Amino acid sequence: MGIPERLKQAIRPVTVVVGHYGTGKTNFSVNLAVDLVAEGKKVALIDLDVVNPYFRATEQRLLLEERGVRLVAPVFSEAGTSLDVPSLTGQVSPTIRGVGEDDYVIIDAGGDDVGATALGRFARDVSADEYAMLCVANRFRNLVQDPIEAVENLREIEAASHLRATAIVNNSHLKDATTPETIAAGIEYAQDFSRLAGLPVVCTTVPQGVDAQKVEGTYRIATYVKSPWE
Repeated sequence: MGIPERLKQAIRPVTVVVGHYGTGKTNFSVNLAVDLVAEGKKVALIDLDVVNPYFRATEQRLLLEERGVRLVAPVFSEAGTSLDVPSLTGQVSPTIRGVGEDDYVIIDAGGDDVGATALGRFARDVSADEYAMLCVANRFRNLVQDPIEAVENLREIEAASHLRATAIVNNSHLKDATTPETIAAGIEYAQDFSRLAGLPVVCTTVPQGVDAQKVEGTYRIATYVKSPWE
């Protein structure tokens, strides 16, 4: 199916992906980067998650390189380690400011306001031109199951990053246990989140292999990012 039209219209040359821990930000970011390259775009994916050592875009280095995505990763990842240290590379600002050389720069930010603090260091670079900041929402993640809590979490992320969200990505799932009923429950949740946050829902992700009824903005995604024990 590829990238749905509403999502295409929502992204910008610099697109930031934020959200609560475990909502699926990184898997969404990897899918978007890979699919944009498949459409003939040049894409750089910046891994700004220097907090969570398990779910990082950097762990998908081989896949991204094979698909033609340029990865800008934390310094210590170059040595093949996931040490939980704030080791941001000096390539981040030049990559954002040089977006004219790449069709898209996707920034995979860390979870919550703690992870977004690293993003705040580059807020001036990001906001130098029009940008998108997509909040990935997942009805089934602890602490943000209530749309009110999800909005509070988003406001904390915005404050820490010094950037404003522009749209919502509904990524409500239960991994391998996802069913059509799971998707339906997630849509209702995303609509409530959208209303409270005053932001549009630009796509609803559906894992490949789940026979869910097609809804407006359906984005079929692959599961690239897995838990260490999977």
